Amino acid sequence: MTSTSVIDELKRTQILELLEQGKRVDGRAFDEPREISIETNAIPKANGSARIRLGDTEVVCGVKIQPDRPFPDTGDKGLFICTAELLPLSHPTVETGPPQPPVIELARVVDRGIRESHMIDVTQLVIEKDKSVIGVFADNVVVDYDGNLFDACSYASTAALLSSKTPKWNWVDDAPALAEGEESDLPITTIPVSVTMGKIGNHIIVDPNGDEWDSMDARITITSDSDGNICALQKGGSDGFTQDEINKCGEISVRVGAKIREKLKEAQKGGQ
Repeated sequence: MTSTSVIDELKRTQILELLEQGKRVDGRAFDEPREISIETNAIPKANGSARIRLGDTEVVCGVKIQPDRPFPDTGDKGLFICTAELLPLSHPTVETGPPQPPVIELARVVDRGIRESHMIDVTQLVIEKDKSVIGVFADNVVVDYDGNLFDACSYASTAALLSSKTPKWNWVDDAPALAEGEESDLPITTIPVSVTMGKIGNHIIVDPNGDEWDSMDARITITSDSDGNICALQKGGSDGFTQDEINKCGEISVRVGAKIREKLKEAQKGGQ
């Protein structure tokens, strides 16, 4: 989410002055994300779910798994789709109605990071080739907003997928039929982790909080997989990044992402 309110120039000036002194408004190091809390199986009736708290930003993700029609050009692969929604109670600027462009971008960035990492082996989610596949839908709901929804929704989606159980369907009488009592884990191949960095002046900071987010000149979200390979990148904001800054951001994303990945693994083990 990008702020729709007028940036408080005094606040931005204070944040920038602190950055010039090597400090952040909440005392974190430049490459330090906020405290992350992960709760899996937060929605009992979902096929998988997670609640993430990234500082004061809170997101709940529920996963729905069901038979679906394949895309015309990928009849031998299942589906994965990620969505995002902000509740009006999450922030004073959020209103009811159709999703605004920043929310659409949010869902697409999270979706791309998971999809391009090939986290789910969608070739195993086929009931009958070219006729019926299994669709996996990760729906994120933002409960409280204080900056950096890209990472919060990404972690929520990833944790929810790691906790998901897939029912089994057989192809019977030209239609998918549920096999009662049979389920398995999703075919997971890797654990993607996104790291979003903001640029304020000439300074790059990891996981901007709400005040820092409103003061950014540019942002970049980089997703890496379990092998440390960068698989997705999204840049936003009015300013740009130099080649050296992009290289630096790539290194930071892999290093910080590795630590966050361990937290996701711990939450997965705790939810089993």
